[in-house]
Amino acid sequence: MPPIPGLLATPHFTNETVFELAERPEHLVVIGAGPVGLELAQAFRRLGSVVTVLEAAQPLAHEDPECVQAVLEQLVREGVDLRSPVEVVRVEAVDSKIAVVVRATGTEQTSEQTILGSHLLVATGRRANTENLGLKEARVAANEQGILVDEGLKTANKRVYAVGDVVGALQFTHVANYHAGIVIRNVLFRQPAKVNEDVIPRVTFTDPELAHVGLTEAQARQRGVKLRVLRWPCHENDRAQAERTTGGHIKVVTDRKGTVLGASIVGAGAGEMIAAWSLAVTQGLNVRAFAGIVVPYPTMAEIGKRAAITYFTPSLTSSWVRRIIGLLRRFG
Repeated sequence: MPPIPGLLATPHFTNETVFELAERPEHLVVIGAGPVGLELAQAFRRLGSVVTVLEAAQPLAHEDPECVQAVLEQLVREGVDLRSPVEVVRVEAVDSKIAVVVRATGTEQTSEQTILGSHLLVATGRRANTENLGLKEARVAANEQGILVDEGLKTANKRVYAVGDVVGALQFTHVANYHAGIVIRNVLFRQPAKVNEDVIPRVTFTDPELAHVGLTEAQARQRGVKLRVLRWPCHENDRAQAERTTGGHIKVVTDRKGTVLGASIVGAGAGEMIAAWSLAVTQGLNVRAFAGIVVPYPTMAEIGKRAAITYFTPSLTSSWVRRIIGLLRRFG
């Protein structure tokens, strides 16, 4: 639980307990606009609840801003009241309501506002539960984020490994599975396997979905990569048109030579489409591999191929290329 005054004394739900609700909340207040907060906010809004989401920083702050914008615009269209950045000053129960006192941040306005809801959902993330594991006795080092491990997931005690949420890394089920594979390769097969978080995909299951793998554009620029950014909109895809799911786009980040560094997809089925780009990032594939494949028509997979083809678009308008084409025409 975040250190919000009054929270522990006020009835509230988490992503584990909210599914115990047997009746639709009249007004659900959600603290936290990460993947869990927005997924549940949209779900309860579609069930008919009034929903207010409060976020101290930026919603989906770790994702590509262009893709995040498409998700947020859809939530607002559906009636979700999204407020950020705001500070939750205190929480308290008032008769049969939940009073959440907030203050806008990043502006000159310092006045407080009270939001009265019927239910409160806290979706501000999780922290590793290590208190009762006897780590000190086992000579396993840990901090507030979790158990300290090296790239092979080995702890300070070389006979002990740690995997999953407890190491304070990306908190996804598929990450725990990935970690387990790393440990098995290290322990049983003596392979020097190491964790590489750049190859781990993630999906926010809102509608539209938002999927990502590898580096975002901002991360690539921070690393000093000379990059190319490729885009293609869903509305240019016939399958999307047929199913009326034309919102969203794909955004692919490559280096100057075309090596795929990362991809973000926002739209229907983004979580399914990101798998191919996960393979590209893991194997260090060139975008030419996507431009050259044949995909069935009509499928959403064509969106990725069309984005890949745009890598070659600048060369088609090059004066040198046009001269070469003109020269070849002379020879028939």
